[in-house]
Amino acid sequence: MSTPHIRSMQAADRDAVVQFLADSDPWKTLGYTSTDWTRIFAPIPQGRDAIVALVTDKIAGVALIRERFLLGDYLELLGVAPWARQSGVGGALLAHVEHSVFARTKNLFACVSDFNAPARAFYKKHGFQEIGPMPDFLIPGSAEMLLRKTAGPARKGG
Repeated sequence: MSTPHIRSMQAADRDAVVQFLADSDPWKTLGYTSTDWTRIFAPIPQGRDAIVALVTDKIAGVALIRERFLLGDYLELLGVAPWARQSGVGGALLAHVEHSVFARTKNLFACVSDFNAPARAFYKKHGFQEIGPMPDFLIPGSAEMLLRKTAGPARKGG
């Protein structure tokens, strides 16, 4: 598969993003529907960085970053279309996110569902540490794991 092209999300990208998120896990298991995703992405979220990855001009992934979260930024969403998984799209999106985040702050946070073993392995491979679980956060009987990747302490010691 070719190297993904990463750029800011545009309104024309919305339908493709909504479709692959609504049709795939972990979001189906978490109860998200196309109606939920349409509401989230219509309009493109304000106050967040929304980026997409394209492979041969087809939307292959999406990321949403919220600035100013716990002395860092929060990767609110990282999603890769099922057909593009295991191809480097997620890693390319994450590298792009990290480049922009670590240019302005020292910490990047994310959450991953405890049942999502592939995502947990992905984040661990990319240097994230699991901080702890948030039980019953999105659905009963499941926890969201808070993750952190750091470029160092937020403040210099005195």
